[in-house]
Amino acid sequence: MSENGDDGVDSRYGVAELARRRRQALAMGGEAKLARQRDKGRLNARQRIDALLDADSFDEYGLLAVGEWPGMEAKTPADGKITGFGSINTRTVAVGADDVTVLAGAGGYVGTNKTGKLFGYAKDKGYPCVYLGDAGGARVPDIMGSTGMMRLSYPSELPARNRAVPMITAIMGDCFGGPTWYASISDIVVQVKGSVMAVGGTAILEVATGETSSHAELGSWEMHARQTGLVDLVADDEPHCLALIRRVLDYLPANAAQLPPRIACAEPATALLDGVFDIVPADRKQAYDMHDLLALIADMDSLLELKPYYDGSLITALARIDGRVVGFLANNPMVTAGAMGPGACEKAVSFICLCDAYHIPLVFLHDTPGFLVGRAAEERKMPNRIMQFIECLAQSTVPRVSIVVRKSYGMAHCNMSGGRANNDVLLAWPTADISFMAPEVAVNVAFGRKLQQAEDPELAREEAVAALAEGTAPWSAAGRNLIDKVIDPRDTRREIIQALRRADGGDGQQGFSRRQLANWPYKI
Repeated sequence: MSENGDDGVDSRYGVAELARRRRQALAMGGEAKLARQRDKGRLNARQRIDALLDADSFDEYGLLAVGEWPGMEAKTPADGKITGFGSINTRTVAVGADDVTVLAGAGGYVGTNKTGKLFGYAKDKGYPCVYLGDAGGARVPDIMGSTGMMRLSYPSELPARNRAVPMITAIMGDCFGGPTWYASISDIVVQVKGSVMAVGGTAILEVATGETSSHAELGSWEMHARQTGLVDLVADDEPHCLALIRRVLDYLPANAAQLPPRIACAEPATALLDGVFDIVPADRKQAYDMHDLLALIADMDSLLELKPYYDGSLITALARIDGRVVGFLANNPMVTAGAMGPGACEKAVSFICLCDAYHIPLVFLHDTPGFLVGRAAEERKMPNRIMQFIECLAQSTVPRVSIVVRKSYGMAHCNMSGGRANNDVLLAWPTADISFMAPEVAVNVAFGRKLQQAEDPELAREEAVAALAEGTAPWSAAGRNLIDKVIDPRDTRREIIQALRRADGGDGQQGFSRRQLANWPYKI
């Protein structure tokens, strides 16, 4: 009787047994469950990883892991969690993916520990982490009883990673428990349309509280993109989601010890923005879309907006200028005239923390009449939101360029990194309009009774508004050196490039942040 296996290797070396176990693990939850995933129009976990990573770059860890309960070995290939290292655009990343074909992707002790171990190692070695979520929370009976609960308690190492490496979570299916926790401590969250993200599913909700609800009502992309702000990017489908992950990583360093990657830029740094006057009206009462101005300033096709559906009065976007990664915070007059609400403050804080942690310079563009006021804003703790924004800005230490395009009123002027905000440079267009409030409003506060008593109240009001408006122009502030430069709007891109080059210092290495915001909560 031959002792050679099918591949001609002596079976005493166990190679045939290794091959059998590998085949069993790679079969995942079996053909029927894989077919069910295909019927939903979704990729399986291994296909997702292959589509995300550079071709043939995945090096899997823990392939032969199985559930620890007796008799569960055949039912838990890889224990429902696929983990390993690969590359994206040649840069090493750690990736973990839930296998929904194995017990609905629910987390058992072995699989959950495997994922945590991978990401902990990646953090220590300086590799970005990507988590592809599609799981129904913790697994019963693994989590039952005192031993089960305490062994599966959430590892403190992940929340305490302090943004040492970028972490991106994708919500790709019905995600409860574990994937939701990962999303809540990630730098960037991408949710695929049709997926769900919530603490618990509808069955648990009904048993625990008697409340009946659909999965979509609990955590659809619309809820998280528009109402909670927990989602940074929305994907139309899975290929789009994976492409967004790859794109986001292009803007981020591998870890906090590195600067973001720079690329060559074909556009000359000295080029004028000849189209700027076609975008921004001189009349501050006339609206325009700030996205168009940002696209003109940034390198071509480099603008990537985060949280685009959440309080659009403020745009937060990654981009490149002269091949260098920057973070834009810009008021959009097309939404509430650029007046910022609680949501704008929340996403500003989240974005400043992201940029400060990964050494991304901030560029502010002002065009705002102030903050939204009223009962709805106060119910959402507007004063706290405003001051958290200010505190976060004050603690940031990345290079900062601030540009007053048109309106910049009240406390919002301060939040948008205005005067005395420790900018590397504060610029203003000749159209800049800076004051506590709009002249048309201020005149009623300051001269209301006097105007009513005037011989011609309407004429007196017009004259008073004109006098106040003259004082809101940038010339007085520039005369007292409160503005560094008043610039031709066509020079905006050139001025930003020059300021950021100067901020690098004589050795070109002073673009690093002191990372004072690294341990600020990930999602506000």
